[in-house]
This record gives sequence, C-alpha cells and structure tokens, in this order.
Amino acid sequence: MTAHAAALFERPSRTKIVATLGPASNRPEMLRSLIQAGVDIFRINAAHGTCEKFAEMLRNVREAAAAIGIEVGVLMDLGGPKIRLGVLPEEEWTFEKGSIVRFIPGEKANVGADGVPELTCTYEPLVAELAVGDRIVLADGTVELRVTHKSPENQWAACQVLEGGTVRSRQGVNLPGVKLSIPAMLEVDRVNAAWAAKNGVNFLGLSFVRHGFEIEALKEWIRENGGVTQVVAKIEKPEAVDNLLEIVEASDAVMVARGDLGVETDIATVPVLQKEIIRLCHKYRKPVIVATQMLESMTHNNFPTRAEVTDVANAILDGADACMLSGESAVGEWPVETVNMMHRVALGTESVLNSQNYDAPPMSSTFDPVLEATAHSVCELAEHVDAKFIIAVTASGGTALCLSANRCPVPILGLSHSEETVRRMTLYWGVIPMLLPAEITDPWKIMEYVLRKFCEEKYLEAGERVVLFAGTTPEANHNTIVVHEVK
Repeated sequence: MTAHAAALFERPSRTKIVATLGPASNRPEMLRSLIQAGVDIFRINAAHGTCEKFAEMLRNVREAAAAIGIEVGVLMDLGGPKIRLGVLPEEEWTFEKGSIVRFIPGEKANVGADGVPELTCTYEPLVAELAVGDRIVLADGTVELRVTHKSPENQWAACQVLEGGTVRSRQGVNLPGVKLSIPAMLEVDRVNAAWAAKNGVNFLGLSFVRHGFEIEALKEWIRENGGVTQVVAKIEKPEAVDNLLEIVEASDAVMVARGDLGVETDIATVPVLQKEIIRLCHKYRKPVIVATQMLESMTHNNFPTRAEVTDVANAILDGADACMLSGESAVGEWPVETVNMMHRVALGTESVLNSQNYDAPPMSSTFDPVLEATAHSVCELAEHVDAKFIIAVTASGGTALCLSANRCPVPILGLSHSEETVRRMTLYWGVIPMLLPAEITDPWKIMEYVLRKFCEEKYLEAGERVVLFAGTTPEANHNTIVVHEVK
C-alpha cells in the first residue's frame, strides 16, 4: 500500500501509458525505471518472437512490478493476418511512377523474362483474389499500385505504379477495400492466444478485426483455454469502421491503430475517425487506446516535435483512456525520457478537464442503470465536497470503470481482492488499482484499512475528506456511498 500511496501523488496523471517491449526496454532495471516514470501497461508484440520469448518478457514485467509495488498490466498484440512481401533477390527495389510490376504466387520475388519485377507475398491466394482496379499499398503507404491486368489462370496480376518508391523484403502489404478470405486469426495467433490465456496476460489485441463475431470467437478460444484475458479490438481496416458499433459492443476495449488505419483508409480522415471511435467507446463504456507515432521523433531524439505533443494532447481531449508508445519504447534511444514526456503532456492537458465535459450516463451503457446513476452521483459528490480521493471497491472492475467514464477530477482508488481485476484496472482512466487483503471484505473495514494506511504515510491529514463507493457484496446487497472526514 505504501508504494501505491506514493504513486497517487508522485504519478498524478489520469491518462494511462502503454509502452511496447523490445530490446530497448526488456531489461529488469529499465522496466523498473519505466514503471516509475509512468508506464501502466506493457505491450508484447506477438508478430515478433516465440512463446519462450514472450514468457521471458512477462516474467520480467511481473518481477519489476513486484519489486516496486506498483501494479501494471500486460497487453499482447496478436500478429493477425498481416500480409507481407516475400524475399527480394536484392536488398531493395525502387519503382518509378508509371512503371509496371507483377504479383505472382510463391515465396521468392524475381525479375521476369521481359524485365518486369515480380513480387510475392505471404498470402498465397492473393493473386486469385485480386481484381482489376484494386489498389495495393506497400512500405507503410509510400508505394501505391493499381491492378491493370490478370492472367486467366491467376498466374500473375500486373500492376501500374501510381506512387513510386523503394520496397524491401518482408515489408507490409495493404489492400484498401479488397475483400479477402483470410481469417482474423491464423494458426500462430491461436497458439499465441492460448498461451496468453493460460499465462495470465491481461489483454489480447485482435489485429485487423472486421466483424464483431471475430471478437466473440477469440473470447470463446480464451475461455476454452481457461483464461479471463480481455479482448482489445484494433481498428485498422475499412470493414472495421463500417462495422464499428458491433465491434465496440463485442469488445472489452478498443485501440485506434492509426498506422494501418492510415494506409487502409484515406489518411486525411484518420483524425475524424479517431474522434468518432473514441466517442462511441465512451458511449458504450469501453476503454480506448490511441496508438502509433505519438512521440515518434523521440525514437532517436530526446525531445519531441510540437506537432507530436499536440497529437497526444488532442487524443486526451478527445477522451482516450490511454496513449501508446511503439518503437519509441521498443527500440528507441530514450525510452524513459519518452514516457516522462507523455506523462508531462497528460498532466498539462488534464488540467482543463472536469466532469462537466461529459454527459450523464448514456442509455447505451452495458452496465446496470443503478450502477451508472450512482457512479455519476459519486463523481459529482466527491467534486462538491473536495474529496482527496474516491475509494472504489469492485469485484470485476465495473464500479471503477463507471467512475472512470465520468472523467471525475478526483483520483479513484480501485480496490479489489482479485489480482486479475486489479491489473485490468490499469487501463481505466483516472483509476489507481490496489490489491486488497483477502480477509478484509466488509466496506467499513476496507475504508478503515485504507484510511489507516494513508494516514500513517502522511498522505491524508485531519480535515481532508474521502468518499467510499462500494457495489454489492456478500455482506451488503446494495450500493454503498460514504463521505468520511479525517479527524
């Protein structure tokens, strides 16, 4: 409890920080520094590595968090049906605008007898499923092709280069608007998801999701493997935007994955899509993460651009629960400084937020209307009495999530007897998760325990107020709200 009490006042930003693990960050001493700097959730990118490597990362994170006494969550991103180029015969190929290239089945690219470059990719049926007029985008959107001809036997698809540039082996292939038969989860994703479910990973990111039933299928797979891991839907395809409502309803949380989203859709629409996705997530009480290139320049520089700082701030103003670092923390030269900067931007932005920025509980909420109404009232009450913090006692995390969704300016201590719930709450805006001793279950005893701890550590003084909010418990089949003034 002591370390958590320190976290309340020394890391006071409400917006959560997700940091991707990689060579720059997967060391015990670095992990401890990153947690102390403000990381709430560590992300494992399952597109790179094996279950053995993932186990090492997870172990390092858990040990670092235990050493400091601050709970952190772990998010694993499944690779999903990411299509990549095959191996080029040279280090790179450069295509001129207006030139012709071909896609052919197989693994290795080559140059045809007529001198035309022939590309391959990791998705074997691609040539068969392409149609004349389809767009193909390579190398993170820097090279664009359009299909002009196909052989009758699907032996090749000829493309004209609309935007020239350089491509390398294994770079990503995006097909905006092309309907492919590839499933949302490949066999390697099922293996990784099963491992995550069995090893206590808190969140699983489903890449390139297109429909709500794909999320339900992953949830069923998690249950079959004995897990309670929550599913984060990554919005990065036009089909996901078209089916956004069903995806939000089916998911436990959502990620605005702006990298592929900016390639698969018109990049000029990404800022508006970000706002729409966040707005719908808030309406349905689903935590939302904004990701990709938030502080990209800090991968190699110890200071961000003004545009990047504004981007992080606008995501927070839009209502994001968390902002994510990718290469900045995975392979960057300044991982701790980057986390510190994101924390500073969050503090500067949150100073203009208050509960008046948000509406009353929405009719579309998935939570019980009584819980919604009482949570909304608790936020107003705590603000009105100038409470030092809210003590939210929760079994599943729902009570804390309701408080979080109201963007209460008063800090929320999310207390639970469940370790899984505590780690789940690391994604909730404004919630500081804490694990309760198993023997303390009565709400009055919980409040007494918290007050004693915080007063002993001088984080509460005479005359200050706290608000206790507890949902139904075995001892009390009703919601409990108590305002307490320290004597």
